[in-house]
Amino acid sequence: MRRQPNVVFVLTDDQGYPPLGCHGHPFIQTPHLDRFHAESVHFEQFHTGTTCAPTRAGLMTGHHCNSTGVWHTIGGRSLLRRNEWTLPSALRAAGYRTGMFGKWHLGDEYPYRPQDRGFDRVVCHGGGGISQQPDWWGNDYFDDTYLADGEPTPYRGYCTDVFFDNGLSFIDACGDQPFFCYISTNAPHSPFNIPQRYRDLYSDQTASERYARFLGMITNIDANFGRLRQHLQALDLEKDTILVFMSDNGQTGVGEPVPDQYNAGMRGLKGSPYEGGHRVPFFLRWPAGGYGAGVSVSELTTYVDFMPTMLELCGVNVPAARGFHGDSLVPLMRGECGGRWQERITVTDTQRVAHPIKWRKSCVMKDRWRLVHGCELYDLQADPAQQHDVAAQHPALVAQLRAGYEQWWSQCTAGMEAEVPVSLGAEMRREAVLRSHDLRNEEDHAVVWNQAQVRRGDRCVGWWEVDIEAPGTYEFELRRWPREAGHRLTGGIEGTDVPFDAAGIAPGAEDHYRGGTALAFDTATVIIGAQRGSVPVAPGDRGAVVTLELQPGPRHLRALLSSATGDYRAAYYVYVRRTA
Repeated sequence: MRRQPNVVFVLTDDQGYPPLGCHGHPFIQTPHLDRFHAESVHFEQFHTGTTCAPTRAGLMTGHHCNSTGVWHTIGGRSLLRRNEWTLPSALRAAGYRTGMFGKWHLGDEYPYRPQDRGFDRVVCHGGGGISQQPDWWGNDYFDDTYLADGEPTPYRGYCTDVFFDNGLSFIDACGDQPFFCYISTNAPHSPFNIPQRYRDLYSDQTASERYARFLGMITNIDANFGRLRQHLQALDLEKDTILVFMSDNGQTGVGEPVPDQYNAGMRGLKGSPYEGGHRVPFFLRWPAGGYGAGVSVSELTTYVDFMPTMLELCGVNVPAARGFHGDSLVPLMRGECGGRWQERITVTDTQRVAHPIKWRKSCVMKDRWRLVHGCELYDLQADPAQQHDVAAQHPALVAQLRAGYEQWWSQCTAGMEAEVPVSLGAEMRREAVLRSHDLRNEEDHAVVWNQAQVRRGDRCVGWWEVDIEAPGTYEFELRRWPREAGHRLTGGIEGTDVPFDAAGIAPGAEDHYRGGTALAFDTATVIIGAQRGSVPVAPGDRGAVVTLELQPGPRHLRALLSSATGDYRAAYYVYVRRTA
């Protein structure tokens, strides 16, 4: 009996559809991806969420992101609900070895980490990007410390190279067992740190330093993708491997005006409900399965189709109790187009708020039609740049698309607001870390989510949703700096406290890696449910420990640092340990 195919899934961060030679970019160097495009099934109308974590939730579950509890990238709304059945869990149960390398962004603490969701081997950074608040202190894309199966481990080299290196090593270690290798690059996400030789490829092509770096990061991905294909060929695995390349959302802006940034004629960038916010590349090749020649699929497809497609290609049965919001794309890949694909209605949106708002930054899609914000209608066939609203000319179509949205909203809202708590006191995770990145509140701006904000001492307020899994004595260690930084709770930082690659750092990103404002706290307080405890903060303390006796169950947890002058804010890091 023929063994199941391997799966290698390469997902880039914030790249989008335009910056590839095969998609018409006038000067980017992506020879390996261009060749792969020519040799693969490529979906020309593949759509995702408009930001990182929401797309990843849909890819890993086959469910609309809002329904999984993931509609933001911070604020506790990037945690994938515990009862979701994930692609790696399904493949592992079917006999696959599973490995994940790079960006996860669906939870940094138990039970939401990649190793809790079906991956056997994990090498990942924290949060939604390298140098974000949950990431190892001082990571700068070069010679960083990543979590290898949960253990901090130093690596040599540039981040994208490291993630591909570990992916290739995982493939080598799988032997004859089928494998799922998920390489999810941090690049080309901001702050656009990249070795100079890649930036220099484009320094004469654009006046924007940041855009040159962004393009250089993609060329580095391309080189690694070429290396991956060569490795599969050398191991005689390419024919029996489903190789997928995709980006997670529309192309990002680079933080400065770039009037000539190539956007493939589309309107909008990352975060936009217009086409440029959510149309992405999706290339798939599997020679042994009959998908080894260049085939273009023009039908409307979407990120929630990914998991059912992978399971069908791998011959994995879906239990009767499980289901998807998406459809397998295998019929389209076989050329069985049919009318149902033209009639299909699907939706994407951008929430990025504490509680989802109906119609917010939404796009309802059907074939060539796009209904934006529930009222603007565009015909992409006649108007690919979405400049002419034709809603008044097609009232019946607008009504049909609005009805499709209502059905989608009903699917999403079933359990949408159910809490997604971090577990405390679990047997397999005796110490948990709560981070301000996941702090819940009603004000999106009041979350500290990157290390530059920690260094500045930006104020944040709110609570964490937690689930006390066992009764006992719990110690809450409140910190302004993470343990690995080693700084005093009230202390500042003069100059540089971590080594960083100054030549590779993007202009304006230096504040992620040096300096730090002192904050004059004198009291640490923990409030959990009806219980409260406080301790004084001494000048030399690295952390302040509050001890409470707790019973099992869900709780709101607040951990506050305050001063006699009236200043108070949430602790940026809270280490929680059940001691008895």
